[in-house]
Amino acid sequence: MLEFAHFDRRRYPTVSVREGYREWLPSYETTVEDEMDLVLLDALESVPWAAVERAADLGCGTGRTGAWLRARGVARLDGLDMTPERLAIARRREIYDRLVEADIASGALEGGLYDLVTTCLVDEHLRDLRPLYREVSRLIRPGGRHVLIGYHPHFIMTAGMPTHFDRSPGEAVAIETYVHLLGDHVTAARAAGLSLIEMRERLVDDRWIVLKPRWEQYRHHPVSFAMVWQKA
Repeated sequence: MLEFAHFDRRRYPTVSVREGYREWLPSYETTVEDEMDLVLLDALESVPWAAVERAADLGCGTGRTGAWLRARGVARLDGLDMTPERLAIARRREIYDRLVEADIASGALEGGLYDLVTTCLVDEHLRDLRPLYREVSRLIRPGGRHVLIGYHPHFIMTAGMPTHFDRSPGEAVAIETYVHLLGDHVTAARAAGLSLIEMRERLVDDRWIVLKPRWEQYRHHPVSFAMVWQKA
């Protein structure tokens, strides 16, 4: 893990994960672009979504990922998040069989129960990746998969841009952000008994430039990534 302060070019005031996502809530659904995460989920080829009997969505937030999973035929779905206000929105979607308010590595869900565990746009808020991967390994069955979508460390370092939102027009606020190299993921996942079976990276391209014209300077740079891990 690298401290984000080494790369910070924006110097936004920073708040905790719980405080930040609570305050971001009114505009979150219209701020986070599908190009960041859902496009990567669409691109994955190693996960038979419709054959998944039971999945856990860690850091489920308002249910964006959960809605995508349900639309692809995932039969049963549990969600976990530390922000009750976001869980309230996820509950209203009526897509989760169970929702739990807890930290992502708390052990609040039953182990060995899941064919699939997802964590989307979560890892950059974790100081240490090891508890996440240990928890994922505990939750999934042998042969089960873990899909992780993350904010690319290259982009965080190059753009000096943390996860952030606008508290009001012109008043940006950062949410606690950490930089994990891709090798950090490999080390933590392998120690937890997981093997990498697929990886994809989302580059800044024409579709991104339409959404964020100021990102022209980052064209062809990776902005997010997907990893699929499997438990032996």
